[in-house]
Amino acid sequence: MRHIGTQAFGVRLPIVSQGDDLADIVADSLHEALREHRITLHATDVIGITEALVAKTQGNFATLDHVAIDVRQKFPQGEVGVVFPILSRNRFLNILKGISRGADKVHLLLQCPSDEVGNPIMNPTDVDLLHDSGETLFSVDAFRKMAGNYCHPFTGVDYISLYQEAGGNIEVHLATDPRRILDLTKNVLVGEIHTRMLTKKRLLKAGAQTVFTLSDVLSGPVSGSGYNPQYGILGSNLSDSETLKLFPRDCDAVVRQVRERIAAKFRVTPEVLIYGDGAFKDPLAGIWELADPVVSPAFTEGLMGRPKEIKIKLVADTLFRHLSRAEKTAAVTEMIRVKNQDKNQSCSSEGTTPRNYVDLLGSLCDLISGSGDKGTPVVLIQGYFDDYSVQ
Repeated sequence: MRHIGTQAFGVRLPIVSQGDDLADIVADSLHEALREHRITLHATDVIGITEALVAKTQGNFATLDHVAIDVRQKFPQGEVGVVFPILSRNRFLNILKGISRGADKVHLLLQCPSDEVGNPIMNPTDVDLLHDSGETLFSVDAFRKMAGNYCHPFTGVDYISLYQEAGGNIEVHLATDPRRILDLTKNVLVGEIHTRMLTKKRLLKAGAQTVFTLSDVLSGPVSGSGYNPQYGILGSNLSDSETLKLFPRDCDAVVRQVRERIAAKFRVTPEVLIYGDGAFKDPLAGIWELADPVVSPAFTEGLMGRPKEIKIKLVADTLFRHLSRAEKTAAVTEMIRVKNQDKNQSCSSEGTTPRNYVDLLGSLCDLISGSGDKGTPVVLIQGYFDDYSVQ
């Protein structure tokens, strides 16, 4: 029996710049890392590349003025209501500044008691005050009177004040229902990430005149800007005070190129994915990490689907509970082997949550590489597709 299962390694790369050949850099850096540590690459291995690395080499950047131009084109009347953005300095603050530049008036509606990914805008212990009030729309003064001045538990930031100060034409309100924006304006830009299309549908049904989402902003180039045809400015990050790094585009071509270069260098063809935020939730604050529109914007075909696994501890303690240790091991091994041979067999995964391979692997990659100063924007995962039956 093989005694080590899944292993994941962060791979260090040189600092890359716009226009660099990312596929060559990844293949060369991986080759040096594996040679140095005497690690063999296998066809069942997975190579993860952070989305920021892809976007940077693509030069997929846009300025706040580019955002402003597109907002003005989409809302020529000059008034826009921005509904339920997340609370984030590097994700949304500069987007809001760009929106402010492109509009005469911005009605910013923040979600309470917390945003879409769980960032609280009031003390969780005071949520009953919100419900007991019977109100669904608040001015800042009314909200402060009810909930007080609240700072985020992790960042220490008062996001109401921060967003209000992002532009002189911004008026902040708070609500529990996104449709309350229609009391302020009929022209709406939906700031949500994962629930944006549902909110758009609800707003149009409720009588909105014009509704766009953040995925519509910079979905095409504006005055030579970067863009993303699928996600717009969703998944963007602060690059500097005037620039956003957008979510990468043409990612399917990137994973194919990387795979081909690795295959040429190693004579094996591993799976490749591009990853952004991992999909996990902080157990203390209840904040969901996933501020990107997806965990993985592109991946090779071998990573499609979800695991179909036997829950070992369940079958060992039920079906095989009367067997000896050696007999249990043999029985479980054979059960997995038979399951693997029958590709059409549906497999119960009682006690586990079914998730896509790329969401699981992308989350693992995000945890390994981190987002700070580790300098490992590429991750090698080995043994992920091995199971208990592999000898």
